Amino acid sequence: MSLDELRDAAWRRVLAAARRRLEATGGSLTGSVGLRSPTEAERRLIIGITGTHRSSTVARVRLPLSELDDWLRQAHGVGLAEVLSIVDGQPVRDRPADRLREALARDTLLVAARRSPHAGAPWFEAWLEEIASDGTLTRLVRRASDDLTSALAVLDRLPADGVPLPVLAETALGDTKGLSGTPAAGLVLRALAVWQGVPAPSAPSAAEDERALWDDAGVIVDDLASQVLVLNLPSKGGMVADWLNSAAMAGLPFRLTLHQLSSSPVVPSVDVVYVCENPAVLRAAAGGPCAPLMCTEGAASVACRRLVAAVVAAGAQVLWRNDFDWPGLRMTAAALERFGAQPWRMGRQDYGAAGPGGTPLRGAPAASPWDPELAEMMARTGTSVMEERLLSHLLADLRRA
Repeated sequence: MSLDELRDAAWRRVLAAARRRLEATGGSLTGSVGLRSPTEAERRLIIGITGTHRSSTVARVRLPLSELDDWLRQAHGVGLAEVLSIVDGQPVRDRPADRLREALARDTLLVAARRSPHAGAPWFEAWLEEIASDGTLTRLVRRASDDLTSALAVLDRLPADGVPLPVLAETALGDTKGLSGTPAAGLVLRALAVWQGVPAPSAPSAAEDERALWDDAGVIVDDLASQVLVLNLPSKGGMVADWLNSAAMAGLPFRLTLHQLSSSPVVPSVDVVYVCENPAVLRAAAGGPCAPLMCTEGAASVACRRLVAAVVAAGAQVLWRNDFDWPGLRMTAAALERFGAQPWRMGRQDYGAAGPGGTPLRGAPAASPWDPELAEMMARTGTSVMEERLLSHLLADLRRA
């Protein structure tokens, strides 16, 4: 059986339209397909199939699928669906049946998910609704993926109590690397973000945001890589507190790791702690009289958040600032909400006092809830102001404190 003639250009749009129609209707031969602005070859082809004349000026021609199927059976001995499978090299899909199977598979996954110990918790139901409504669940079904099952196995073991991430992965998934950048890890992190009421991790601080999500769930990702830079932070506690006290007496910057803070918790012995974003500020303040100062070095690390939480728990006030750019506004707003911090020279007057110049603002604009006119002023000027341009004012504050 030769179907070579059906591979000619005149047949191309006819068969493509027929496939779309059959797949949309589950193989039904009722109805017809249409071709807009048919070529001369297409017009003659449809006249030959239907036996009905169409003018050479016709703008659109229609071809009943039942007539096309009958013609193919008489000419080639096979019907339309078989012809499409042979010519295109792939069977005609039954999309309504596919959708039904996918819906049943999604329902099966959701039923299994609701056996979780977390089922019924508002955050858990919100997460399931999120992955069901944004197409994630459908994509998992189409890939026949077990990532949701894996994610649930992990979530069922959370919150944990200081368990290392590879240990959690081995216990829940039988693979120490099963939560290292895998799709299952992504699902878990999305769930943790909903659970903790924070945005899902995104660039440029995705790595630290992920560490923070795991940390808040009692999982240790890398307690040596997560660090915080401090200056003049006398504390009580064990060995780490002794190091901080020695560094404070000498006026030396000191870098703490999350491992140190976890192994030997400290209780800061201060009334107020200043927080800046750029190491240049802390470096300039070192060596002389200076209020307790911490540096986030961009987005606050888990170690930084852990130490700030210790400061707050000790009853001290936290004064926080970042660069005057959109990420800086977002990070300051987050710190004020999370820790009850107060803004430090982060008002519109401080922005204006920096004078003209600066690099152009980039990225999505952010709000400044503590001073709404600040964000509006920044949007009007279109420029950012880095902390270094306010260095003399910042140092004066630190020396007076």
